[in-house]
Amino acid sequence: MRILVVEDETNVIDFIEQGLKEEGYVVDVATDGELALEFAQTYPYDLIILDILLPKLDGRQVARTLRAKGNSTPILMLTALDEVEDRVTGLDSGADDYLIKPFAYRELLARIRARTRTYSGDSAMANELQIADLSLNRLTRLVKRGDLEIELTTKEFALLEFFMLHPGQVLSRVQLGEHVWGHDYYNQSNVVDVYVGYLRRKIDDGQARPLLHTVRGVGYRLLAEG
Repeated sequence: MRILVVEDETNVIDFIEQGLKEEGYVVDVATDGELALEFAQTYPYDLIILDILLPKLDGRQVARTLRAKGNSTPILMLTALDEVEDRVTGLDSGADDYLIKPFAYRELLARIRARTRTYSGDSAMANELQIADLSLNRLTRLVKRGDLEIELTTKEFALLEFFMLHPGQVLSRVQLGEHVWGHDYYNQSNVVDVYVGYLRRKIDDGQARPLLHTVRGVGYRLLAEG
């Protein structure tokens, strides 16, 4: 899952970014409103965490602009402003939820889970992904092939989750790299191929029917039928 954090306070950026990466999220950071708009309109995000008080464009302007352009990515707005009118203005500008600083990290995670569940269809099934006999639970992070439980690293899990959210779709190395590694991808030229190899060994080795397929010259796809 890829999240854009829009914040200009270094200590808050470090706090959020480190915690989210430890949870397995891919995190991009924008430190002003103009950069936030550029990122949000260039890359696909599952969630935007958006501070209100930003240089160049404030968070409310960013949210209004994104909504006006048809961008429906969930927005969790952060602010030190705690008046009711401030919260109403933020929500009216296009935010889906509101969190007042300072906040507990556990509450931030809970709100992220709630927003992405709603965005995915507002049902428990949105967190239960399955292709053939391969299943993945996005909350418990449990992965199974039939009755066999499969242990994955953080990056392997993020890669498999992205495949399972796009069943049968051919995904290029650039799409996979940007979603799972973010901007760091461009400094690791063969990292996608290496991790697809790791993942393939874990989910397909010893199985009668392979699920992860190479599409020569294009990329990879997860498909129940070869």
